[in-house]
Amino acid sequence: MQTRYSRQILFAPIGKTGQEKLLASRVAIVGMGALGTVLANHMVRAGVGFVRLIDRDFVEPSNLQRQMLYDEDDAQAHMPKAMAAYQKLCKINSGVTIEPIIADLTAFNAEEYLSDVHLVLDATDNFSVRYLINDVCVKHTIPWIYGGAVSSTGTFTAIRPGETPCLRCLFPESPAPGETATCDTAGVIGPIIHIVASYQATEAFKILIEATDAYNPNLEHFDLWQNQHQQIRVQRAKRPDCPTCGKREFTHLSPDSAEGMAVSMCGRNTVQITPAADSRLSLDALAQRLAPLGVVEQNKFLLRFHTDAHTLVIFPDGRVMVQGTDEISVARSLYARYIGG
Repeated sequence: MQTRYSRQILFAPIGKTGQEKLLASRVAIVGMGALGTVLANHMVRAGVGFVRLIDRDFVEPSNLQRQMLYDEDDAQAHMPKAMAAYQKLCKINSGVTIEPIIADLTAFNAEEYLSDVHLVLDATDNFSVRYLINDVCVKHTIPWIYGGAVSSTGTFTAIRPGETPCLRCLFPESPAPGETATCDTAGVIGPIIHIVASYQATEAFKILIEATDAYNPNLEHFDLWQNQHQQIRVQRAKRPDCPTCGKREFTHLSPDSAEGMAVSMCGRNTVQITPAADSRLSLDALAQRLAPLGVVEQNKFLLRFHTDAHTLVIFPDGRVMVQGTDEISVARSLYARYIGG
């Protein structure tokens, strides 16, 4: 420990005691895209003892401009992001435990994946998953750190249940589709990713070592291109009538909200279909069945099936990304035709 983490231990606010706390800590990162790769890199290099990587997606060439753990081989092999990150991070620090989870975070599995850690780091790209994280963390009194970045702008804040406003205090309703920019519609530059993720990671270290005097009470907003940085004091936003932290109504964890879902992925001409429960597909058997009907590519993590106009990316848990359409009805039809009911 003295050698690997010597420079971090020399930093007085952490020191040897803080480093020992980091080594005993457990963190979950939801999303292994741009923010997630930077966050995972920081957590693993800093010696956080257990890091769980949760992501539903696979590496594509357009990711390489800003998702710092991946390379062209990962994109060529269509590697799941959680597994590609795991393979890189294991070479960086063999002294920590890294657990890759190739899955969509849903009401069915959120408590299983998030309730046994000391801190959750948000690296997602949509509010529905963030509300799910918020429900689990408030219910189990687990701190979590919200972060988002698009274009040249980014935002972060730390949510400590019982002490700070929760996400639904700050954002009572999810932004309507098309109301906010996304990386697929407005683009994104790499530096803003590192700014936001580095603020998130620093706040994570403070929380994990219980450096309460250094906690950041603000929601921070940045625009790198315009050289702007705003600090917004949000403590008074905590609402006693908040459905989540005030009334403790965890609606996003309700089975009623966890029915099989089909979601158009903004800007990607792709619809993701998530079954209502874990279906456990045999990719080998499916490949044999689909081979006479189109082109099949397979690795041990996923199967890609190409028809004339569409590509179905199929995962062992039954989740499918239908590429080549943003129409949910078309995607559901293709799912039923090639996968089943």
